[in-house]
Amino acid sequence: MSTKKQSFGINYVDIDTWLHRLNGVTKFLLFISWITVVLTTFDLRIIIPLILFGLFLLKETKVPYIAYKPLLIGTLSVLSMNAVFMFLLAPNQGNELIGTTTELFPIFGHYVVTQETLFYLITVTLKYFSMFPIALVFVFTTHPTEFAASLNRIGLPYKIAYAVSLTLRYLPEVKSDFVNIMHAQQARGVDLSKNVPVFTRISNLAKILGPLIFSSLDRADEISNAMVLRGFGRGKSRTWFSEKSITKTDKLIMLSLFLVVSLAITKKIMDTSMFWYPLS
Repeated sequence: MSTKKQSFGINYVDIDTWLHRLNGVTKFLLFISWITVVLTTFDLRIIIPLILFGLFLLKETKVPYIAYKPLLIGTLSVLSMNAVFMFLLAPNQGNELIGTTTELFPIFGHYVVTQETLFYLITVTLKYFSMFPIALVFVFTTHPTEFAASLNRIGLPYKIAYAVSLTLRYLPEVKSDFVNIMHAQQARGVDLSKNVPVFTRISNLAKILGPLIFSSLDRADEISNAMVLRGFGRGKSRTWFSEKSITKTDKLIMLSLFLVVSLAITKKIMDTSMFWYPLS
């Protein structure tokens, strides 16, 4: 059994970079625009540059790789298993979407790996993964209170803005609870290391996620009670300790995002086929 402790974080990291200096609304719009572009395409000519640019932005945050390495490995593992299950459930999905069938090799029974299905699974996996770097960039560089103040400033009700702030602040607590429960389960003999089969690890992971969910519900109840006792929501407005103004750089990035999203939607409308498939 592995007793190695995991050290990682999914919270705001106070480092002075150009990404940290951007307004929280700008980074939120970047995140939403990024997802919009990803969801409108199955074109690897767009998805791969997005991944590379996202990894570049992640590097620009100056957050050490060790801080998000477990998240990266976990995401890749989940996406890989997702691709396997997609193939098991619909082995001919790629053939049907692309319209051709080029058999590569049989596996077992009626399962045959085709060039089209393989390309489809790779495209979908990279499509989902392309959202991972920008999500970390947003969390690592956006101070929860500053982000909530920015949202309230542009017209979002402060109750909703504060709820967003609490969500961002709660992520480190979820991580801490996860690690504590994982160590407690490992002490009871639950093995999550590479010494056990993949499906056993998945089953053992459920023994962690169950207590984590109940722990999160209890904490949410405590937070809501504390806010009620402090009179949260009685006033029509509130002041913010942290608030950052929108600069010319922010406005320029917002304009660029609007243009990029417009182009992505236009391309989606004008495309005659769902996939870009260069091997036909």
